[in-house]
Amino acid sequence: MDKGVLYRIAGPVVVAKGIKPRMYDVCRVGNEKLMGEVIQIEGEETIIQVYEDTSGIKPGEPVVNTGEPLKVELGPGMLGSIYDGIQRPLPVLIKQMGDFIKRGVDAPGLDYAKKWDFKAVVKSGEQVAGGSIIGEIEENPGIIHKVLVPPNQKGKIAEIKSGKFTVNDVVGKLDNGFELKLKHNWPVRVARPVSSKLKPEAPLITGQRIFDALFPLAKGGVAAIPGPFGAGKTVSQQQLAKWSDADIIVYVGCGERGNEMTEVLTEFPELIDPKSGKPLMNRTVLIANTSNMPVAAREASIYTGVTIAEYFRDMGYSVALMADSTSRWAEAMREISSRLEEMPGEEGYPAYLSSRLAQFYERAGRVIPLGTKKEGSISIIGAVSPPGGDISEPVSQSTLRVTKVYWKLDSKLSQRRHFPSINWLDSYSNYKDILSPWYYKNVSPEWEGLVSEMMGILQEEDKLMEIVQLVGSDALADRQQLTLLVARLIREVLLQQNAFHEIDTFCELKKTYSIMKTISNFSKMANTAMDSGMRVHQILATKAKDRLGEVKFVKDYEKLLDELTKQMEKELKT
Repeated sequence: MDKGVLYRIAGPVVVAKGIKPRMYDVCRVGNEKLMGEVIQIEGEETIIQVYEDTSGIKPGEPVVNTGEPLKVELGPGMLGSIYDGIQRPLPVLIKQMGDFIKRGVDAPGLDYAKKWDFKAVVKSGEQVAGGSIIGEIEENPGIIHKVLVPPNQKGKIAEIKSGKFTVNDVVGKLDNGFELKLKHNWPVRVARPVSSKLKPEAPLITGQRIFDALFPLAKGGVAAIPGPFGAGKTVSQQQLAKWSDADIIVYVGCGERGNEMTEVLTEFPELIDPKSGKPLMNRTVLIANTSNMPVAAREASIYTGVTIAEYFRDMGYSVALMADSTSRWAEAMREISSRLEEMPGEEGYPAYLSSRLAQFYERAGRVIPLGTKKEGSISIIGAVSPPGGDISEPVSQSTLRVTKVYWKLDSKLSQRRHFPSINWLDSYSNYKDILSPWYYKNVSPEWEGLVSEMMGILQEEDKLMEIVQLVGSDALADRQQLTLLVARLIREVLLQQNAFHEIDTFCELKKTYSIMKTISNFSKMANTAMDSGMRVHQILATKAKDRLGEVKFVKDYEKLLDELTKQMEKELKT
């Protein structure tokens, strides 16, 4: 470890002299040994971004280069943990120092004292390579943690043993002398290698009707949720984290308000996983980095989150990563860039904003991990908070270039209390064609036709609303008034969903299909009734259609839908 001294300080960016580090080496800064990372080297001067508050440190204090990049500890014990942006466990820090984290504090990402029941699945003499599974641990009930050979190691197993071990105990050795432990470290800025990337073929089922039906996201895909303040980004992200059918959830609260993050931290441990009936926290990793935490750690939190997600993907799990919000991450980059006196790009963001966002989203995908034939995937859902909801700003535009699903939140819809407030006319999904064979096979051959029909009616309604606003709905032809009626049913029954209702918070695909099918049947029956001379005001007066909304809040929805369909048929025939 080489030592130097502090020369200049500008907020979280400090300049040191007397050390010879490599780019992205971690350094300990000042008498309090604050953690920092080398981000620029100019001759004898080393520029370091510090992950903690630098108030009170002064030139002349020591700087020590550790010679290692920023790494995370990967091993059993991560699920159910709550970390800050640089993988320090917050519950451990609270025990040490109360509600306010002091500077220069270090705590390992994993529990070094806990013993895990390790079962070896390889024998001595077996050839292994990076990513090979050497053993298994039941980390939480029903969740098997697979212990992997680090990606940069290979050789023959010289010895291996099963039993109870801590993460630092040696459980085996390779013939080259490398000691195998339950954990290994990995640099956060380096993507973990894979054998091959695959095309996405199955949807990430979210339980939210508007996402699953109109704008599906594939497992291994990337989605963006841009929206103004108060439009429901965080609730949408939390709904996806709670109900999506991924095996593991990594939730990164990056620069969010403290009260929102507190809600997540208090709510998640109490939620029950609908699949297993156990606490949802059993398969979740939370990374909390609120807006009042040091700005540099915010920049690191996204990388910490995606590296943890890649580790679980390498075990063959499907992982959903929620990044809330990438705008705050970009703002952290802008702040650091301005302190470095770099040439600013558009709106003051650094010129490399687009490439950094692309590098992050490119770490998603459906892959065959190293050393195994079983596939794993990471789906990344990034919230974007454009100032004033203006998506022409650089972060939103750079994000839309690399994501294939765009869920646009609309403040007008949220003001009308239509939630989730996704604008169905501006949003899109480029995965629809890839996923249609899956829906055809697993839900219904009619799925794609019904989705197209729903979208067609909503688009028709948008055109008609311009006329309605000018001359009123009575001026429309009967067929057009019927279109407005069916569109209202689609909006109120299919697209609106109550995140806080115990039944409506999650909607299975079969139920979504049944709702679409019933609305489509009503539309056909009403058109047929009109052909045989019925007037639109008589159709508007039918009562069964007004009860369709009840379907969302009942468990035995099939029975209710059958009953309502028969009633509608009866009313439209008389």
